[in-house]
Order: sequence, then C-alpha cells, then structure tokens
Amino acid sequence: MAALPTLPEQHPMSVRSDRRRPAPSVATIVSAVLLTLAVLLGAGGAASAHDELVGSTPAEGATLDVLPPALELSFSNVPSGIGAQVQVLDEAGVDWADGPVAIVDRTASQPLRAGAPAGEYTVNWRVVSSDSHPIEGTFAFRTQQGTTTVPDSATTAGPLDAQEDPANETQTAGVSDFPWSVVLMIAALIAIAVALAVTARKRLGANK
Repeated sequence: MAALPTLPEQHPMSVRSDRRRPAPSVATIVSAVLLTLAVLLGAGGAASAHDELVGSTPAEGATLDVLPPALELSFSNVPSGIGAQVQVLDEAGVDWADGPVAIVDRTASQPLRAGAPAGEYTVNWRVVSSDSHPIEGTFAFRTQQGTTTVPDSATTAGPLDAQEDPANETQTAGVSDFPWSVVLMIAALIAIAVALAVTARKRLGANK
C-alpha cells in the first residue's frame, strides 16, 4: 500500500498573516478630542482676560516738584468711557480732580485743579475694561512744592461710588467680544470625532 504524502506543517504565524491592525478605540478618539477642546477653551479664557493698568503719569511712588495739570493712566487695551472715575486725594482727603475723565485710545486723562498743596497724593481709579467688566486700583505719589490755599471748588471726597456693571449695555455696532472662532473650531472637532467614531466602529465590526 502506497504511503500517503506528508502534508507540510502549518506555522501558526502564517495563519491570517494579512490581519489588519486593530482600529483605534472610540474611547481613545474621544479622549483626544476632549484634550484638544480643553486646550482651546484655556486659550480662549486667556484671550478674554480683563485689561490692566500698564503705566501712569505721575508714576507710582514718584516724587514731583508740583502737581501736574493732568494725571494720565495707560491701559493694555482701550477702556470704555462709561463710568470712568479718578480721585486724586491729598493728605487731608481733598480731591483735586477737576471735571470728567477723558479717554483717548488706551490713555485715560484726569484734569487737576491748580493750587494744590505739597505732600503725598493717593490716586483711586476705576474704569470699564474693553471686555465690559469694571476694573480699579490705587497708587500714590508725592509733590515737593505747593501752596496751602485751597480753591473754593475743592472738596473733601469719599470713596468711589459703586458703578452699575455696564455688561448688559448695547455694544457698539459691528463689535463683538464673543469668541466665534473658538466655537466654530469646537463644532468642527466634534464633527470629526463623530466621523472617526463611526469609522472605528465599522472597522471593529469587520475585524470580528
């Protein structure tokens, strides 16, 4: 009886050598999208931070010969002229600010009365930043010369009155602080995540 031919031994590694690599899981895709969204939201929050006082004339802690005709405050962005207030108080608490605050570009200018005495002055300021939120601060400086004659119009001032938050007021036409670019990017990422999740689910089903 003729011997049966010996069949070649099958190597385990040769079975389904063309098996596809496993598709990324839905959880992995969702985690990547959420991480991207967190980075974008963090960048958007940093972009909408309140304005800051970047300088003043006179500067904080400066010593001047006499009180200048006006005090200037410089900000990181253009503040709103609504509700702006500046007090320039001498050691007796008399306010030497004269008239309303004028805002040109990023600078707020407060005119001052003549005849101010020598000594230390405290500046209390409050403006509405470009993102419609009120910001405020205090600093001091000194003058070496002055007169003790106080004009009749000079009065002792109290603390700055609380101003109503103008966040609900109508914004200038054509200007909006809402981060539409971030919203559109988030919507696009969500659409991509859904498409990738559907594709991954189909691949997982095909590989079973």
